[in-house]
Amino acid sequence: MYYHHETQPLPNPLSALFHRLPKVMLRGGVAFSHFVQIVAPFGLFLPQPIASGAGALIIAHQLILIVSGNYAWLNWLTVVLCIPLISDRWWAWLPIHPPADLAPVAAHQVMLYVVAAAVAWLSIGPVANLFSRGQMMNASFDPLHLVNTYGAFGSITRDRYEIVLQGTNESAVTDTTKWLDYEFKGKPGDPARLPPQVAPYHMRLDWLMWFEAMAPSPHSVCGT
Repeated sequence: MYYHHETQPLPNPLSALFHRLPKVMLRGGVAFSHFVQIVAPFGLFLPQPIASGAGALIIAHQLILIVSGNYAWLNWLTVVLCIPLISDRWWAWLPIHPPADLAPVAAHQVMLYVVAAAVAWLSIGPVANLFSRGQMMNASFDPLHLVNTYGAFGSITRDRYEIVLQGTNESAVTDTTKWLDYEFKGKPGDPARLPPQVAPYHMRLDWLMWFEAMAPSPHSVCGT
């Protein structure tokens, strides 16, 4: 966390503030993140109010990520999925009146068990991959791509490299040709420019340029 907010793919206007937090808070953030991602998900399967507490922790974690960086719509999707886990008691202040008869239908219950069994079976490959030495990110393990592995990025780098694209309006390229930088809207460029807030929109080209800058064989290319 000493480097993450500075070297993440697309920092936002608040990333610099998070980068300058006391190191004890950054270390605490690592512990909190590991707890939320490794321990809290098991609480989602437990009775209330434990499930609500686990869902609230996951939502809080995602909100911190939302305000500290640009991760497109991924964090908001997680928040939406966690909202139904919160007990109805927590939403009593809302003018919402659920149906009186919510008795489970037998066919619906059977369908849920079938889907759960199918997901469990298809998850064998991704779980084995999780413990593999040659772990794959963003990989599919079935023809229909129903259950997959996902990772935004696999490691935190201490240094940040940026690919700068340049062009010129001159018809002939000489030693005195003036080259101008092409600025990306989302990714860092001019150090004097405040990083923008682009999420929940996903600027895919800017995101991929961050990965390209870490390519094993970077090289210089000139064009017009």
